Amino acid sequence: MLLATMANPLIYFSGCLFLSILIILIKFFNKVWWTPIRIQSLMKSQGIRGPSYRFLHGMNFLQWYGPQAQLIITEPELVKQILSNKDRAYPKTKVSSEIKKLLGDGIVLSEGEKWVKLRKLANHAFHGESIKGMVPEMIASLEIMLERWRHHHSKEIDIFVEFKILTSEVISRTSFGSSYLEGQHVFDMLTRMTHIISENNYRVRIPGIGKFVKASYDIEFENLEAKIRKSFMNMMKRREKDAMSGELDGYGHDLFGLLLKAYHDSDETKKISLDDLIDQCKNFYLAGQETSASALTWIVFLLAVHSDWQDKARKEVLELFGLQIPSQDRIAKLKIMGMVINESLRLYTPNAILMRRVERETKLGKITVPANTEVFISTLAAHQNPEIWGEDALLFKPERFTDGVVKATNNNIAAFMPFGLVPRNCAGMNFAITEQS
Repeated sequence: MLLATMANPLIYFSGCLFLSILIILIKFFNKVWWTPIRIQSLMKSQGIRGPSYRFLHGMNFLQWYGPQAQLIITEPELVKQILSNKDRAYPKTKVSSEIKKLLGDGIVLSEGEKWVKLRKLANHAFHGESIKGMVPEMIASLEIMLERWRHHHSKEIDIFVEFKILTSEVISRTSFGSSYLEGQHVFDMLTRMTHIISENNYRVRIPGIGKFVKASYDIEFENLEAKIRKSFMNMMKRREKDAMSGELDGYGHDLFGLLLKAYHDSDETKKISLDDLIDQCKNFYLAGQETSASALTWIVFLLAVHSDWQDKARKEVLELFGLQIPSQDRIAKLKIMGMVINESLRLYTPNAILMRRVERETKLGKITVPANTEVFISTLAAHQNPEIWGEDALLFKPERFTDGVVKATNNNIAAFMPFGLVPRNCAGMNFAITEQS
């Protein structure tokens, strides 16, 4: 009798547990299998077809954008093979005519020998000594922003908007020196051009009609393009005049001065065209502003959420600088801040996707990839891969980078690539890290 009484609750508990597990499994399979298959079958019966549903894709998988095949790659060894591009089988993806007009043939889209020439100029513009000279301009821009914040009192501040203003001013000051106000005006026009391109993605347009009838936004786009060119021409004339009068050492040592020097170079192997000069300036503006603003916003947000790391970072800054103005040499010694920046870039990388195309049929690892396939590298997937970063890959843990990036990634360079990988990694990487610090 006693055994029977004790057995009843055990049977009851086992039955409830089994029923609960069964309900969970039914809900799970309903969500990940039955519902997608049902929707797929319903659409198929109405003549609407697409790639077959799969619950798990694996590290690499194929998707379609209309008739365009897109191979998604997250496997680190394959990422390295694509980005190293040793056999030149993976050039940049083709872009729309509007983006081509916006960026031109600058360092972002150029290929081959031209890219090599532009990359050398960019490396010279952003080497260690050059960045040292940019720090005072970065600090001046930061002080202007902080002074503006003091007048907000208890009002809320949209820090993403504020950081967009800050980063655009930093680029203007460091790239154009005394001409930074006009540089700022150019940036405003470039920003408007990017908005027009974004808006056009949602417009239904009749192919070919733009050659005969131009819409108001097309006219505005072309007018902005012409005004930007005119602004650069005016800045060039003033800079050349100052150089001739002896007011400047050469054409100046900022980015614009270095490009102007290359434009006037008598050595054809180093000389760049007027279009190259203008395109290069536009590339650095557009590449360096939005990404830096996004990175700064996430860093500040994560420090606000994780106050313990905020305290550590503040203590390190006070110990290194006190109330003194930071110098580049000392900024490089900010270990805690470096760890925080790296972890923020890992979790919320500004460039979630890197795009390439396959120019000819090629072997990618064991995969044979046909020509004209687009290859998408998911930076975000690599940065949050639990096989590399551990089961806590989605958590904010700057201590991963205590011994540097190499140790954190177990010597796997394709596991952490917020600035891409060599040879086409971001030329302004050191500039961006100094700015964020």
